[in-house]
Parts: sequence; C-alpha cells; structure tokens
Amino acid sequence: MYTILEKRALSKQMTKMTLNAPLVAKKALAGQFVILRVNETGERAPFTIADYNRAAGTIDVIYQTVGKTTMLLDTLRAGDALLDLAGPLGRPAELDGYRKAVVIGGGAGCAIAYPSAKALHEKGAEVTVIAGFRSKDIIMLEEEMRAVSDRLTIMTDDGSNGCRGFVTDALRELLDGGGAGYDLAIAIGPIPMMKAVCQVTAPFGLRTVVSLNPIMVDGTGMCGGCRVTVGDQVKFACVDGPDFDGHQVDFDELQNRNRAYQEHERDACRLFGQGI
Repeated sequence: MYTILEKRALSKQMTKMTLNAPLVAKKALAGQFVILRVNETGERAPFTIADYNRAAGTIDVIYQTVGKTTMLLDTLRAGDALLDLAGPLGRPAELDGYRKAVVIGGGAGCAIAYPSAKALHEKGAEVTVIAGFRSKDIIMLEEEMRAVSDRLTIMTDDGSNGCRGFVTDALRELLDGGGAGYDLAIAIGPIPMMKAVCQVTAPFGLRTVVSLNPIMVDGTGMCGGCRVTVGDQVKFACVDGPDFDGHQVDFDELQNRNRAYQEHERDACRLFGQGI
C-alpha cells in the first residue's frame, strides 16, 4: 500500500499528492512516470513523477480531475493509501550537455515540464520557462517554476495575468534574431500546443523534445496501446519514451488515437457521478 502523505489543491482542477514510495523515489529521474491503481476494480493509470525526495522516500504526482480514475483518486485524503503503484517507468529525459534551454508547458503539461526544467537547472544550464494557461485563476506551480528558471514568462489566453496570448507567441519572440543561443527546447502540454511549438522551432533548427501521452495500459511495452509514429517508425511511448524528437512525431495520428475512447470516458464519468 502506498500512503498519501499530503494532498494539496494547486488550482480548481489540479491537485498534488505526495506519496510514500521509497523504492520509486530511490530510482526516479526527470521524465519518468508511474502507473497506479486506486483500488482493486480501478484501471491502471499513468502519472508523471512531478518531483521526488530520495531522503524522505516520497514522490509527487499531479493530476487534473477530468476522468473516472482522477475523480476516484480525488476522493482520497491524506492518510489513505493507493492499492498499488509501479515505477519508475519510461526512459529518463536526456538532459546532459545542454547550455541553454527553453521549457514550454501548457496547462496541466506544466506539471510534466517542471521536473525537466528543475533537472536542467541543477545541471547548470540556463533555463527559460514559458508556461501557458487559459486564465489567471488556474495558474499553478508559479513559485516552483520561478525557482528553477533564469527567466519565467506566463501567458494566459485571456490576458488576465497581464500577458495575453499563447506560449508560441512568447517563444517566437524569444527566438527571433537567430535563436538567442538556445540548444534545446522542451514542449509538454496539449497535442495541438506541442505541434505548434515544433512548427515554431523547426525554422531555427532547434532540437525540440516533446513528452507524449498516448493511451497506455501496462507500461512495459507489451500491450501496444501506447504506440506512436515517430520518423515513420512505430514506437511505444512507455518504453521508448515518453520523450521524443518533436519534429519527427505524427501529431495528427496521436490526436486521433487519443480520441478513440472519448465516448466511453464520458459514460464512465457519468456512471461514477451516479454512484454506479
């Protein structure tokens, strides 16, 4: 059993949980994830390791309450426990050797972008973070992102925080004039956002890494549910990723596959709301 040590709301729909998981914390690296089950009838659901503390034996996961599993997870409180948790899974982010990086996070993707920004900062790289949200009231992890970046820009769709626009607007302005010396871009967020970021960075020849979130079941490469096309080759996000060269990803295929079970997901949420 994996005890929930702390539960904290980050915004209206985003929550951070600190879990007692010493064996996972001992091995975890930026970019990796865990697969957990809330109870015996729950599905296996992947969550990025948002942070870890080896000395305390804890990991943090951040979730958005949008589906049945996250709704079920949100019923738990500090002191409760998850049934099981497997990890760390996936390939760690490859962050060695970079001097100057820009990390772009969109909405819930900021929870996944943050550990890479933190790792780059700890390796001595100059880090710029661009974070995007729909509005000011759902901004999260601002203090954490500021602490691991040399420059932080937060954009909102409606301009309620003073910077109106998309992350691509801020990125394009940053890169104009020859790329400003950046040797790595990391983009994590909704599929259309990651695709748009890659379209901005491509003319600059800037290496751009994205973290993909396809449908995933076992997390060990056996079920094939998380297959993605990268550079005309089939890859499995759980063992070959989740990080990939964004300029090689077939984002349209990824988005179509992620939409495959939307009707079933809506039904599951409806039934959960009815106590079924």
